[in-house]
Amino acid sequence: MKKTKVKMKIRKSVQKRFKITKTGKVLHRGSHNSHLIRKKNKGQVRSQKVPQEVKGAWKRKIKKMLGE
Repeated sequence: MKKTKVKMKIRKSVQKRFKITKTGKVLHRGSHNSHLIRKKNKGQVRSQKVPQEVKGAWKRKIKKMLGE
């Protein structure tokens, strides 16, 4: 009987929220941008639409959840 290596399952919820670039950066969408937008100034809304980089320990945890 052959022993096969078990593949690690990725977290689908994390896969939907984060993207890993070719260089290894972890990007996510800005928060506070889908509710009560008319109260916020336009610059704040625009800056939240630009993908932002995750740094530090969270970056390592997210990469692990995505099987990187």
